[in-house]
Amino acid sequence: MSQTDLELLLRELGGWDWELCRRELPAVLPRLLSMYQESEDWTEHIRVLRILTEMFLPHISLGDLEQTFFSKVLPKTLQLYDKLMYELSSEAKGLTGQNTELRSTVRNLLQTIVQLLETLTSCVRYICTLQECVPLDSIRTLPSSVLYVIKSTFTHCKDSESVYCGHLHLISDLLQAVFKETYSLQKQLMELFDQISVGPASTEDDITDMVSVIHTVLEICSVISNMDHALHANTWKFIIKQSLKHHALLQCHLKHSDILSGLCKDTLLSFHSSLQLAEEMKMSDIQDGADLRLFQKTVKLCRFFANSLVYYTKEFLPFLSDLCSQLHQLFLQIYSKFPPSLYAPVISEVHQDEISRVFLVALDPLISQLLPFSPFMEQVLRDTSGLPAEQQLPQCLLLITIMDKLSSQPEEVQTLWNTGKRLSFLSALFQSFQQCSAELSLPVCLPEVISTGQPAVPITLYHYVCVHLCSFIASTLPSQFPHLEYALLDAVLGSSMITSLLAMDSWCFLARYGTAELCAHHCVVIAHLIKSWPNECYQVSVLGVLLKRMLFLMAPDHQVEFAHKFLPEEVENLAVWQHVSLRALSPDLGKRVVRELCMAALAQCRRWLNSRRAWGELQPVNVAFSVLLVACNFSGDALEAELQASILGVLGQFWTFLQAKQVSDEPRLQQTLCLLLHLLEFFIQALDAQLISQVFSLLSSLLRLDPPDHIRLAMLDFLSSVGKVFIPQEVQRQVVPQLSCSFASLLADQTWLIHQRALEAFRHFAEETIHEDVVPQCLNSEEIKNKVVNFMAKVKQGEETTEARIERLKQERITCDAHFLKMARELESTGEPLAKRACHPPSEEQYKSAVGTMEGAVEAVKLLLQKGSPPAWVAAKLEALHTAITILRDSVRKQLLSCCTLAL
Repeated sequence: MSQTDLELLLRELGGWDWELCRRELPAVLPRLLSMYQESEDWTEHIRVLRILTEMFLPHISLGDLEQTFFSKVLPKTLQLYDKLMYELSSEAKGLTGQNTELRSTVRNLLQTIVQLLETLTSCVRYICTLQECVPLDSIRTLPSSVLYVIKSTFTHCKDSESVYCGHLHLISDLLQAVFKETYSLQKQLMELFDQISVGPASTEDDITDMVSVIHTVLEICSVISNMDHALHANTWKFIIKQSLKHHALLQCHLKHSDILSGLCKDTLLSFHSSLQLAEEMKMSDIQDGADLRLFQKTVKLCRFFANSLVYYTKEFLPFLSDLCSQLHQLFLQIYSKFPPSLYAPVISEVHQDEISRVFLVALDPLISQLLPFSPFMEQVLRDTSGLPAEQQLPQCLLLITIMDKLSSQPEEVQTLWNTGKRLSFLSALFQSFQQCSAELSLPVCLPEVISTGQPAVPITLYHYVCVHLCSFIASTLPSQFPHLEYALLDAVLGSSMITSLLAMDSWCFLARYGTAELCAHHCVVIAHLIKSWPNECYQVSVLGVLLKRMLFLMAPDHQVEFAHKFLPEEVENLAVWQHVSLRALSPDLGKRVVRELCMAALAQCRRWLNSRRAWGELQPVNVAFSVLLVACNFSGDALEAELQASILGVLGQFWTFLQAKQVSDEPRLQQTLCLLLHLLEFFIQALDAQLISQVFSLLSSLLRLDPPDHIRLAMLDFLSSVGKVFIPQEVQRQVVPQLSCSFASLLADQTWLIHQRALEAFRHFAEETIHEDVVPQCLNSEEIKNKVVNFMAKVKQGEETTEARIERLKQERITCDAHFLKMARELESTGEPLAKRACHPPSEEQYKSAVGTMEGAVEAVKLLLQKGSPPAWVAAKLEALHTAITILRDSVRKQLLSCCTLAL
């Protein structure tokens, strides 16, 4: 058709009415479509498309739309659109304010795009007016074509800054028109899909097309995420709505990973935007205005995404097994940037409350519906020791949130979490809590409602976790009780002191909340563990602390039963009683137990003294001293005079054996010395001149050998009590210099704990002593004197700012985490503990020393036999030693024979 014929036809059509268009449709439509396909002029092309859409499209039946119109018109429309966009991008590169011709060209191209978008919008709008369900196969080409145009146009708008090389102001009005028309086109298409029917009888092509539409709209979401809040939200609303509307047909075909990832990503983006706005308002002290309104809109967008996640996850949960790590990370990243995290921006309490009230509350149901989902449980409870520092507190808070919800879940859900493949829930909570060292040290605070109807008050992280853990324990089902007991015991015996303390506090709550019989049963179990465990293990002292606390919670009749089960007079039970506070017992029971313990402990000490065993066999003596310390702590000055004399006499005998070099070399002997010093505090005013002299002589010699910290602390406790003593005249010349030198040495200690305790001990001594001339002698330098004076005057030293402290704690945690992670990896790679340092072959001197010790022991036994009859067990012991020596002799002979053979 010639250009003249085309122009004549278009003029003729301009005068046609509605009825004439309907009658002439069969004859005219093929001619118009032919003209449309052949047209290369953009203006003409748009003109024909508009006539087709506005004058003839309404007269085509719904069943014929695809075959007669869309499949023939839209492919050519997309060709025109691509040419327009290519031409526009090419011309835009040279756009300047001086080149008016080029500027006019670019503006004409943009105007043409606006007209094209308007025409497509009117086309889609017409389909929406049909007031009936629209089968997808009747408009199959329309959605994909329109979505292609929408996506490409939004991408052009998003990249406009770079496309137009900084000259946006020359075409900004038209570019805004392009964006507006694209917005309208998308909105109209979404309205159309509310009318599209995809039912059980739909074909595979229908399902494929519907899935393609959702995935394409998802791609559009990533383009427009930062362009317009309302557009972004409505686009996501379409995806969620259509996915849920056609749930049964589409669930196996949708790219759930892409949809969920997009939701999580956009949730985080909007959340970070709200935090950034809140931080800026905090810094500029803005409380209202445009920034506040934008902040509120952004928080509402956060809520929208949270609700969308909840709806989508609820419907498609079985298909999200591989995506639980993203959901887990979503919670961790949100909590890591929100107070009380040390890595959160500083925002006002008002804005913090709004984010919490509007967004976090909306996100909370997501956790509830994920609880029965096994893959989510496995993800959350996996070993999280490798988490970044900023996510360790969020992991702990997430576990607490889960813990609060578990009590209302069915028993099978609670069992799921309490019997995790890698960790049980409580074990994971204790592990996570242990990693929050910086937050516990600061400490950070969280809001907690202490009593119903009252506002929340800030409490420390430790308090917060403990309260929620105790609440969980109170609601634990009987079937889950063994898991609870196991987790508590495992945490008590763990390597983290703060975690062990949390487990103890929780266990004590359990003892108070539960029955008296349960408390008594746990006390007996703990006591048996202490009794059967090697005394060198640190776990024994931890169990001892727990038993001491639990005994206070026992019913009086159960305490009597406990004393009957673990008779104080039996030596094997002293290991248990050394950890008990007798103040927990009734006065009568306490007095009886004190006497029996003292008699058993003194007998144990006398046996050792009489046998003169080696220093390496001091453990029974240390247990006996610990028991005597328990008795003295309970009775104090009320201890029977006879027992006081007996104890003091035994202590005096031990001091005659102690030598500074031995104490420095032998750990068990160090423990003995510490116990002796603590016991002497109770008898400080009854010490005679000789014993005082022996004690200070040993302490003075020991300080010169640089003893470990626990000995220094025991020395300071003892020195603190010396102020009550009048040093006898005959030993003052010796003791006073030793006393002053000891204080001077400890006050100058560089370890902060020793130095602080030395200041406290010296103040106590100085306030009580009658030997006032000793006080200045202890301050042998101006620096120490100034520190003591400032301490006594309670002068504050320079304080670390909160910001500096937070940064220091962050760095400390990074260092510690790196160290522990390295150790864990080394253990994992080898599958066994790290190898010990290679030992060098023993020297001849070592053999001589060992054999010499054996010879000395034999001579000592000979001397004892000359003094009197031996106990009955000595013969059996000597027989066993004889057998052991024979085995050693044969082993030596074999090794010598092997060496000779090799030499030959």
